[in-house]
Amino acid sequence: MASQSTAQAARPAAELTDLELAQTLAERLAIKPADWHRLNRDRRVRAKEQLAAALVFLLKDNSEEALARVEQASGWLNRSLEAPPCPSHGDRKPKLAKND
Repeated sequence: MASQSTAQAARPAAELTDLELAQTLAERLAIKPADWHRLNRDRRVRAKEQLAAALVFLLKDNSEEALARVEQASGWLNRSLEAPPCPSHGDRKPKLAKND
């Protein structure tokens, strides 16, 4: 089965709704699992990802979620946010060397 974005990509942009365009952009800007370690701390990448998601929520008339995403994007850009720990590694504490 083709994904929604694949089906949308087969149509000219002029034929897509505003929501479909925003969803396609959000999918393109979302960090892929294979790129997570490389990009999860890139402030510009994270802000773009959040602003695209905000546009999707706004077009779905969900102002509260849109605003939350705009605030997240702002936090990435003004450096008030830090990247969370890697989901696959969690909060690992450094191992202490044993004194023999």
